Amino acid sequence: MTGSSFTTQALVATDRPSRYLVQLCKHFGHKIQTVWTEHEGELHFDFGTARLYAQPDGLRMTVTAGDAEALDRLADVVARHLVRFGAKDELVVAWTSTGQAA
Repeated sequence: MTGSSFTTQALVATDRPSRYLVQLCKHFGHKIQTVWTEHEGELHFDFGTARLYAQPDGLRMTVTAGDAEALDRLADVVARHLVRFGAKDELVVAWTSTGQAA
């Protein structure tokens, strides 16, 4: 990989992480390349990638993009969809920037 990338991550507390992982991947799969199992998923957007991991304590999401603007855009898109899908569970997405990688 040439250049640098920006990364942010969030752990969304839910007792149904696999359900939301699969729902996000199926939803975006109609428009972009997605790959998933019940425990891991990847969303490949033109401007970045979101990786999803179903863990015992929730859904971990890691978003990577080539610049800060694309990172913010991708994090927003993924978070808005997840919060909408999980409205009954009142899901909260709090991104933690891991900075810029060389």
